[in-house]
Amino acid sequence: MFAFFRRALVVSVVNPVRIAQPAALALSRSSRPLSFLAQMAEAVEQKIADGKSRHEDRKRQKQDRYNGAVKKRKWEDPPADPDAVKNFDPASRVKKRKCIILMGYSGVNYFGMQRNPGTKTIEEELLVAMLKNEWISDEAFKQPQQIQFQRAARTDKGVSAATQVVSIKLPENLDIAALNKDLPEQIRVFAVKRVTKGFNSKSNCDARTYTYTLPTVAFAAHGEEVSVETYRAPEDRIQKVQETLKLFEGTKNFHNFTSRKEFIDPSVKRFIMSFECEAPFVPEGTTVEFATIKIKGQSFMLHQIRKMVGLTLAVVRGLTPPETITKAFEETRYGVPTAPGLGLVLSRIHYEKYNVRYGADGCHETLDFEQEQDQIQSFFREHIASTIVKTELAQRSMVEWLETLPLHSYEPREEGEEWRGKRKADDEGDDDDE
Repeated sequence: MFAFFRRALVVSVVNPVRIAQPAALALSRSSRPLSFLAQMAEAVEQKIADGKSRHEDRKRQKQDRYNGAVKKRKWEDPPADPDAVKNFDPASRVKKRKCIILMGYSGVNYFGMQRNPGTKTIEEELLVAMLKNEWISDEAFKQPQQIQFQRAARTDKGVSAATQVVSIKLPENLDIAALNKDLPEQIRVFAVKRVTKGFNSKSNCDARTYTYTLPTVAFAAHGEEVSVETYRAPEDRIQKVQETLKLFEGTKNFHNFTSRKEFIDPSVKRFIMSFECEAPFVPEGTTVEFATIKIKGQSFMLHQIRKMVGLTLAVVRGLTPPETITKAFEETRYGVPTAPGLGLVLSRIHYEKYNVRYGADGCHETLDFEQEQDQIQSFFREHIASTIVKTELAQRSMVEWLETLPLHSYEPREEGEEWRGKRKADDEGDDDDE
């Protein structure tokens, strides 16, 4: 519009309406003051020039502005020093792609999966080994979010994982055998698989399967004189366990099965797909009978599974009626016992929806982990199942916990400070804290 107005003014100044005037009254062009239209044309020209100047200033400021993406790629790009640039080889730039790391670990001697400064965690061991083998840079080691590091589940202190999945950006041609040599024998990487650019091991997960292994003496009725070494759970006791576990299936309100959660909090509603007890077995080299409880759900909150197992054992042993479980799903606050963490294992991560969409596109692998099952089962037997059995036989954590179970109150309780406390500031959403 300014350009149109400017052209109109120029035409008016250059070709004014000719009006006859006496020659004596004519003034020279140099001494005649600017007409109104000429002044307007000059003002328009000045405004256009000022606009162009401001545009150039904003463009320069935008170029000089901080760019976080540049900082993230700093370790890959050529150095700023002109002398160093001369010797820079573009082929040395590291090309990274989105991948998953399929791994397993025995968490008995660790303070959980998630990295926590000053504590012994699975992630810390993994990051140290990846840095040593040049899978990641120094910056990525200090700030794993730069390489989009994300775990599928945050296992708690002492909890193991037969299958854990980490999504991360990694270079190509990685040596998994060399990495495993720099990892403790309690941690093992099974495979690295290419995934889609936007894949997130946690948010793309459809469900998680956990197992809880315990001596079957935990199923015995309270007050029954039994020996850990000789007890064998009869079929009716196993059937009672199965019936009790079924009470948890479906979508329920689990506010009583975690901490710092209220009944009205939407996040306490969780969907349990299946909850069952497998046939008892006696591990080789022992006389103690064990059983494994398997649970599959979309996601779990802090201590949720251990509290579900704890209340199940209280019902099976006759310390409280089955109605206590159904009442615990209601608004009333109940104290629910928490079973020991030793027997809990993250068994499987499920990606059914991802597999349907990308598993057959010819570019990405199906995340069903069938090819790695031999490795996974071998590691589970040697480093997880055997450790659970040996530790239980040596420390008797379940047996000692059972002795305190009758002291627990299964009556409604008053709201306490423990439940009104604020949530931790660094809590990343409470999914999969088991």
